[in-house]
Amino acid sequence: MFSGFLLIFLPLVIGYLIPVHSKKILNFINIQTSRLVLLILALMGISLAGLDNLSQNLNQIVLYTLTFFGCISVCNLIVLPIIDHLWPTISAHKHHKLPILHMMVESLKLVFVVAGGLALGLALNIDLSWVSKVSEIILLVLLLFIGIQLRNSGMTLKQIVLNRKGATIALVVIGSSFCGGIIAALLLDLPINHGLAMASGFGWYSLAGILIGDNLGNVLGGAALLNELLREILALILIPLLIQRYPNTVIGYAGATAMDFTLPVIQSCGGIRCVPIAIVSGFILSLLVPVLILFFVSL
Repeated sequence: MFSGFLLIFLPLVIGYLIPVHSKKILNFINIQTSRLVLLILALMGISLAGLDNLSQNLNQIVLYTLTFFGCISVCNLIVLPIIDHLWPTISAHKHHKLPILHMMVESLKLVFVVAGGLALGLALNIDLSWVSKVSEIILLVLLLFIGIQLRNSGMTLKQIVLNRKGATIALVVIGSSFCGGIIAALLLDLPINHGLAMASGFGWYSLAGILIGDNLGNVLGGAALLNELLREILALILIPLLIQRYPNTVIGYAGATAMDFTLPVIQSCGGIRCVPIAIVSGFILSLLVPVLILFFVSL
């Protein structure tokens, strides 16, 4: 039952065991990772063109996206404020103007890549049976690179253990997301493990879409991508609005992106005290995204 999980999980573990001290090599890996993500998402779009009843499947993707996004977001935003109430974080009262709209556009580019792949697949009208195998091979390489990135992100186990608030936020995000995923699965009449897999993206839309699409099909993969993308966009909106009163909430809702993509917004709007919390929370969630998704899809 877990053979597929172990096979795909192995490159991630191998990558995590590889220390890289050269900035040049790390930069190369970062660039290639971004390119592989775009390539796999384009292949996902191409494979969507091979689905029967394409319009019906697209409607299903929208339904799944909105249901999972709504259920998971509501559960997150109900539970996370409890941390702010019981364990408040003092944020700085400052606000710098950031190109948030530009950041949203950057996120949406991945959707256009999938759409471009879909258009290409429809235009070519060729046999697409090869796409799945090629995607699997690229995915293994991608997971190897992601493992290397996580190992060399500068976050040590000691730093994670010492920052209990960041770890607590991550655990609350995981638990509340699982609740939302289960509710969505019940509403959509999907297996519970599929709902838990969909709830395990934590804002890492590219990887979540790829892993779920490769294991559960392109409909759920497309929904996972859009679900996590909507989460990131909403996080970019909520951080400037709520971080003064609910810093832990918005850090948690930012999910895995709190350690990278949304971190500049968190630092700018919430101050330096929010940064270690965001990095630890984001790192834990980033580390667990591939682990949890691969585990749940293997059940």
